[in-house]
Amino acid sequence: MTTGTNRTSTNRTSWPRTGIEPTATAVVCVECQRGVIGDDSILPALNTVSGALVDGLRRLLPAARAAGATVVHATFHGTAGAHDPGSAPLWRAIAGPTAGWSAGHPDTEVLPELLSPADLIIPRRHGLSPTWRTALLPVLRGRGVRTIVLAGVSVNVALLLAAGEAAQEGFGVVVPRDAVTGTPADYPAAVLRHSFGLLATVTTVADLTAHWQDTASPAIRKG
Repeated sequence: MTTGTNRTSTNRTSWPRTGIEPTATAVVCVECQRGVIGDDSILPALNTVSGALVDGLRRLLPAARAAGATVVHATFHGTAGAHDPGSAPLWRAIAGPTAGWSAGHPDTEVLPELLSPADLIIPRRHGLSPTWRTALLPVLRGRGVRTIVLAGVSVNVALLLAAGEAAQEGFGVVVPRDAVTGTPADYPAAVLRHSFGLLATVTTVADLTAHWQDTASPAIRKG
């Protein structure tokens, strides 16, 4: 088995076999919401390392929309009062702080600088991944999406699980390294290389958006 799937150089990225045609691609921003990476984050360490992530998304999302890709915000809205959401230690850390979360709660809102009226918001109320037994993958498949660009937080758990689940379901997966983050600060580089590289094409926002620009129709280029 070849493991060198994350070779990245400008305009030389080895894209997934599903392609990255914008109309068949969705950029999925995971938990880019006030209560996770905003000033009121329930995970302060994650908030601390999220500045570069937000900067990357400010470049990625407008380019994706302009190219014709779908932009989705996969948010977490709490566990609807579940008495036993799961056995993972992470649940013990977040169960209390998220107990009051529900639709409309400020901490479930997407960071305003990342949201556009045409974006889709697909919340979940269970699980550690936006793709496990949720509506996300069926909705994307129904819209003709073949490739998912994963962004947001975090590479520690949610994004890694989502990459594996999406790949298992036959989607191509792309991960721009400057549009994701995790903790501690030196961890993302290692997990992107050694774990995501086995599941996805690891690239950069610049390479991805340049490819879309290079392959866009003349009308889109001018726009």
